[in-house]
Amino acid sequence: MPGTDAGPDTGTTRFTRRRFLGGLGVLGATAAVSTTAACATDDDRDPGETAGRAAAAAASATVAFDGPHQAGIATPSQSHNTTVAFSLRDGVGRREIQRLLRIWTGDARRLCSGEKVLADLEPELSVNPANLTITCGFGRGLYRRAGLADAAPEWLTPLPGFAGDRLDDRWGERDLVLQLCGDDRTTVSHALRVLVRGGADYVRPSWTQTGFLDIPVAADGSHGTPRNLFGFKDGTVNPRTDGEFDAQVWNPDGGSCMIVRRIAFDMPLWEEADRVTREVSMGRDIPEGAPLSGGDEFTAPDPGKVGADGLPLIDTHSHVALATATGRDEAQRLLRRAYNYDLPVTGARADALVDADLAALSDSGLIFTCFQRDPRTSFIPVQRRLAGGDRLNEWITHVGSAVFHVPGGTDPDGYWGQGILG
Repeated sequence: MPGTDAGPDTGTTRFTRRRFLGGLGVLGATAAVSTTAACATDDDRDPGETAGRAAAAAASATVAFDGPHQAGIATPSQSHNTTVAFSLRDGVGRREIQRLLRIWTGDARRLCSGEKVLADLEPELSVNPANLTITCGFGRGLYRRAGLADAAPEWLTPLPGFAGDRLDDRWGERDLVLQLCGDDRTTVSHALRVLVRGGADYVRPSWTQTGFLDIPVAADGSHGTPRNLFGFKDGTVNPRTDGEFDAQVWNPDGGSCMIVRRIAFDMPLWEEADRVTREVSMGRDIPEGAPLSGGDEFTAPDPGKVGADGLPLIDTHSHVALATATGRDEAQRLLRRAYNYDLPVTGARADALVDADLAALSDSGLIFTCFQRDPRTSFIPVQRRLAGGDRLNEWITHVGSAVFHVPGGTDPDGYWGQGILG
């Protein structure tokens, strides 16, 4: 799981302007309830009615679609994610790609605003956007087909092979990607169907990865750090301030590099490990996510700190020790936007494997999506260290990998990648 500890927290307040803007749905719901109930006493309030109003406000919450950057990157993580990669159909060139992106951008803009899309046969499924975001990325193949190979970022190439990788092309490089995230599963599913239908003449879906998160929300509406299926908090050291995003995530065009790695977890083997083994392997405690060198979740790990026995408090081969940027090139930072996946095992497969290893009856892991300025200075050096000695490698295997360029944001009348293709 690369980049879990890409660098220390800066000590800045967690409730930043970015979180405020991205979390308007939750805060708006709280504000709506507070305003409605302002003239009522506690005895006058109907808990069911109050909860209903809050739920309605959350369902109608929106994230701004247009702006200098695409939504779905700096936006606080939503509960559901579906990431779909597409391949361009034969004969599709630059003009057809422009048409596709005009269609997609217009439809996505309406869907994220809770508006009906032209020719939508199920418009009732669009009225509750629930913080829906739709993010579009370009693969190198799109640049080639558009006759713009020289315009692609230099870093837009497949990642090098890493020790332990068992990559399956089913989850590999493609021409385009859409990341759909939201707090209502039906809304996300419907939005995807609308976009797939709208682009059917130009692209075909090639792979789909669907994930989920259980996101803790504080009383003030701010988001806590979600956990992965190993039980650890995931994303503690993500950038939080505008300055950190400018330094770690955004490129001059307002875009970013998006990497999607599919990481399979060996859950039966993990369940054999005791909590001490798990925490030593990660370098953090499980309950609070604090580094084993001391402090709380947002204290910077100190790999050099030793205990009374003279040994490092954080194992030198733990995930934290190898992933942290402390004392290393500060460019080795990135934004994690990972989602858990846990797929069912079919009855037929289970019946055939009654006496098989439990691992054969498990299909769980992480859709590790991350954003950065340049993977050559961030993801790649970090992952090389992790692949070479991370104790977590006993329980994880990277099985998918793809790299995309996410263009900058849009004007209200513009489309994704207009500055590149226009």
